Amino acid sequence: MDIIFATNNENKTREISNILGDGINLLSLNDLDIHEDIPENGSTLEDNALQKARYIYEKFRCNVFADDTGLEIDMFDGLPGVKSARFAGENKDSEANIDKVLLMMGDSEKRNARFRTVIALITAGKEYLFEGIVEGSITGERRGTGGFGYDAVFIPRGESRTFAEMPLDEKNKISHRARAFEKLKTFLNSRVRSPGKDAE
Repeated sequence: MDIIFATNNENKTREISNILGDGINLLSLNDLDIHEDIPENGSTLEDNALQKARYIYEKFRCNVFADDTGLEIDMFDGLPGVKSARFAGENKDSEANIDKVLLMMGDSEKRNARFRTVIALITAGKEYLFEGIVEGSITGERRGTGGFGYDAVFIPRGESRTFAEMPLDEKNKISHRARAFEKLKTFLNSRVRSPGKDAE
């Protein structure tokens, strides 16, 4: 199955390609030479994911999915949430976003947080949503050099390492994005086996 992932983020594309595995030919927007900014001004992760998927579907009328991920920090009543990529400004500077989170949290002991990913898939003109959540906490400083986004300051529950300290294959077993994409993978594989079958 050929499917477009509505992103220009090559880190995410590699990560998701690793999760989806064989049988799915994953194309990024870079592969299609699309470098324009896709609108994502919704008020929820679901809104943004659907907005991006619909934008590409309208152009190509083919299988497409988009995702949106938010870091939800209890101390901030769920912020930065849908604004995670732009928390420190419109230029989507990950390092500045981390700096802002750490500065705002200071030495507070209330550091519980979660990552939540929502995927919007459009195939055969129908829309589907998949969600993945991982609970954890925010560190007091950056740790690790892998991953991207807030990975260097997020420790998943039951772990002592941040996502940025984990090898990609390890992270992909437990991450919010992995959990959402495993649901997508299961759904896509069922359609590869039975192309006419609708989702349950």
